[in-house]
Amino acid sequence: MQAPAKPANEEQRLATLRALSILDTSPEERFDRLTRLAKRLFDVPIALVTLVDADRQWFKSREGLDVSETSRDISFCGHAILTDDLLLVDDASSDTRFHDNPLVTGDPNIRFYAGCPLVVSGANRLGTFCLIDSKPRALDVVEQGLLRDIGRMAEQELAAVQLATTDELTGLSNRRGFEVLAQHALNMCKRLGRRASLLFFDLNGFKEINDVYGHAEGDRALVGFAGVLRTALRESDVVGRIGGDEFVALLTDADDEGTARLVERLKQHLDLYNHEAQRGYDVRCSVGQASFAPESSATITELLAIADSAMYVNKRASRTVPPR
Repeated sequence: MQAPAKPANEEQRLATLRALSILDTSPEERFDRLTRLAKRLFDVPIALVTLVDADRQWFKSREGLDVSETSRDISFCGHAILTDDLLLVDDASSDTRFHDNPLVTGDPNIRFYAGCPLVVSGANRLGTFCLIDSKPRALDVVEQGLLRDIGRMAEQELAAVQLATTDELTGLSNRRGFEVLAQHALNMCKRLGRRASLLFFDLNGFKEINDVYGHAEGDRALVGFAGVLRTALRESDVVGRIGGDEFVALLTDADDEGTARLVERLKQHLDLYNHEAQRGYDVRCSVGQASFAPESSATITELLAIADSAMYVNKRASRTVPPR
C-alpha cells in the first residue's frame, strides 16, 4: 500500500481548512443534496464530500457510507488532493498504490474511485468530491465533465462557508475564523510545550482618517495595515481583523523576547508603508500583548480580553498621532 504524500503547501492548506470551522459539524442539506444527486446520476453506492485533515479524512456529506472518517494514511482522497484534476482508479485491486489497502481488501471493498479535488483560496485543495463503487468501472469523457461540474458546485458551497469566517475587505480571518484557528494553534503550542503571544492592535486616529479623507480612504488604510501584518509576521502566525479598526495576531512559538522583535519588525514595515504610501496621513497603531505559557489553561477568548485591556492602557499612555 502506498500512503499519500503531503502537498507542498500543507501548512497553509490546513490553516485554510481549519479556518472554515467546518470539521466535525453536523450534516448540511447544501452538501447532502450534491452527494444524493451524484449517487443517482452515476449509479454508484457511495458518494462523498471529504475534507482531508492532518491525520484523517472526514466526510462532510456521505451517501452510502456509515463511518464519518478514516485515517489519512489509507485514504484515496489523500492521493487525490495531490492532483490538479480528477483522480480516476478504475480497478483498485489491480492498482499498485491501492491493491492491498484495507479499504480495498475489506469494507467498503473499493474497486472504483473517482475524486475531484475541492480547491479553496487559490491552490488549497481541502478535500474531494468522490464516487466509490465495489465493482470496477470507468467514467467516459462526459461523465468526467459532470463530476467536475458537481465538484465546482461543492467548491462554491465551501466558498460560502469561508465567507462566514473571512473578513471580506482585508481577506484576513474575521473574529469567528480567528478564534477557531487561533484556539487550535494554542492547543498545539500547549501539546508541544511552546510559548505563544497574542497581540491586539487598534489603529490610532482612524476616525479622523474617515472624517478627513472619506470612508473609501479609511478602507484603504485598513487594507494597507492588513498587508503590513501579513508581510511583517510569520506564516505560522494567525492573523485576523475582529472589528472596525481592530486587528489581532497569535504568535506561535514566541516568548516575550521573540514577540518584542516581531513587534519592532512590524513597526519598521509600517514606517516603510507610510513612507511609500504618501497619502497625507500615517497609519499608526497601539498594541497590547497577552502571553501564554504551555502550562496555562487560558483560552483564546481570555487572551483576547487581556490583550485588549493592555492595548487601551498603551493607547491612553501615548498621544494619538492625528492625520497630517
